[in-house]
Order: sequence, then structure tokens, then C-alpha cells
Amino acid sequence: MTETEFTGFRPAALGFLRSLKRNNDRDWFAKHRDTYETELRAPLGALVEEVDVRLATLAPEIVGDPKRSLFRIHRDVRFSADKSPYKTNVACWFHHSDAGRGVGTAAPHGGAGFYFHMEATRASIGAGIWMPPRPTLQRIRAVIDDDHRPLTKILRDAAVKKKFGGLDEENMLTRMPRGYAEDHPAAELLRHQSYTLGRELTQREVLSVKLPDLLAREYAQLVPLVRWINGALGLRTLARR
Repeated sequence: MTETEFTGFRPAALGFLRSLKRNNDRDWFAKHRDTYETELRAPLGALVEEVDVRLATLAPEIVGDPKRSLFRIHRDVRFSADKSPYKTNVACWFHHSDAGRGVGTAAPHGGAGFYFHMEATRASIGAGIWMPPRPTLQRIRAVIDDDHRPLTKILRDAAVKKKFGGLDEENMLTRMPRGYAEDHPAAELLRHQSYTLGRELTQREVLSVKLPDLLAREYAQLVPLVRWINGALGLRTLARR
């Protein structure tokens, strides 16, 4: 059992995010912090705990921890022209127990894992690795270059294609990365800079008290992709915790 039972996100959570988009300043947030904590942060933490329980069976090496898996709502505005202090979404990341959460940064890679994202008007789930640092990306490409067939088989699975489509093509290179021939048999895979699959969630799904079960079912279909990436990066697969 988890320490905090997930009882679902309420419409008030989406209302808060809509209002935050219109009032993205510190004074407004300070006045409404209790709503953020009650309607978003607490339920998201409970969701992470409940999904972690399910991952212990589905993929024991992937973990969720409310202290580490929740993304901060504060934006890093140091290098951004947009100085809005807060993100208008909440999100969490289920990561490999040996790697941590250093995904998409210059820090050592965080490996592949599972993602949940919620905004006022849309929500989504995903799996894989997003914009890893160059050494990590080069390791993935080297394994694809050596033998792309295992990854190709995962992506061509009929159930996976029907539910999630293909790899996200955001930030995909228009030309082959340096060192790879244009006619490489895995040319399309090698041009990716992220390796993620996902789908949009309906509002009904997001507001359902059964959201942890839904995420577990969706993530179960994506375990092969996550494990292939982590295997390419030398991260182990566990049979149990």
C-alpha cells in the first residue's frame, strides 16, 4: 500500500492551471499556493507512489519517488526571454534506479523511463529518453549501427504502433549524423535525437480515480522500448526489487 491513496485529480486542478496561465506571477501564486499543493502536488505525489507499486512488478528497475520524480513548477528563466516564473503544467518522471533523474541535461544521463504530463487543456504519457547529452546519444546510435533489428522489431509491434504510432520526430535531424552513410539501413533511426513514444490522454482519463491502473497498462506496452534503451546504455534489467 502507498502512504497516500490517490483519489484522482479534480476539475479544480485544471482550473488552477488555467488561472496560472493568465496570472503567471509570484504574488498570485503565493495567494493560491494552498490550491496548488492540495489539487496538484499532493495528488501527483500519490499517483507516483501508486504507479511505483505497479512498476515493481512490470519493470522493477524503474522507480517513482515523490521526492525525486515530480518536476519543479518553477521555471529556469536564466537563459529565457520569457521570464514567467512558473510552468503551466505538472509532470513526473519514473526513472531507472541506477541512473537517477538526469534526463535532458548535461549531467550524466538518466537513462530511459516513463513520463506523465498534465496541462489545463491537454495531458500525455510517454516513455523513452528525451534529448540525452551527446555521449549518451552516441552510445545509443552505436548500438543501432551495430544491429538495428531489435529496436526496429519493438517499434513495428502492431499493438505499439496502433496505440502510440512511431517515434516522436521532434528535433529529428534532416541529414545523417556525422560518421554515418546516407544509405545506412537504419538511417531514419539514426537521425533521431530523442527516442520516445507516447500518446495524448483524454480529460476523462486524466480525472479518473483509476489513472494509476491506466498508466501501468500503457507503460507495460512500452517496457520493451525502455529496456532496449537502458540496455544500450549499460543499465541492468531487474527481475524483482
